[in-house]
Amino acid sequence: MTPPEATQAGQKGQAGATPPAVSLCALVTLQQRADFLKANHGRRQGTPGFLLQARKRQTDEAATETIRVGFTCSKKVGNAVARNRAKRRLREIARAVLPIEGQPGWDYVLIGRQSVTATRPFETLKRDLSGALGKIHGTKK
Repeated sequence: MTPPEATQAGQKGQAGATPPAVSLCALVTLQQRADFLKANHGRRQGTPGFLLQARKRQTDEAATETIRVGFTCSKKVGNAVARNRAKRRLREIARAVLPIEGQPGWDYVLIGRQSVTATRPFETLKRDLSGALGKIHGTKK
C-alpha cells in the first residue's frame, strides 16, 4: 500500500508541482577540525545570540557549489544537555536561513553563546543570522 500523500502528489502531475521553497544549494556539515580552524581565520560577525565565522573556500578545495556549515559550543555554555540544546537551535536556524542567504563556496561556523543561544527567541536568532550574513557579505550595513 502507498501512503495517501504519495497518491495525491502523484495525481497532481507536473503542472501542479510547486517550486522548492529554498535554494537548491546543498548544505554540508563541517566535521574536520582543520575546517573549523580555517574558518577561525576568516571573517567574524558577533550577534547577541551567537558568533558567526565565515570564509570563502579556495577553488582547489571541496566542491564550490556547496555551503558548508559547522556548529560548536564550549563548556562555558553549560553541561552537555545545554550545549546540545544550543547546537540543535543553531542547526535549525542554519537550515532555515543559509540555503536562502548563504553563498555557495563559503564555510560558516556558528558558535553558541553562554546562556543566550538556548533561551533567545527562535525568530530573533534567525534575524541575527540573516543580519550577520548581510554584514559578512557586504549586503547590509
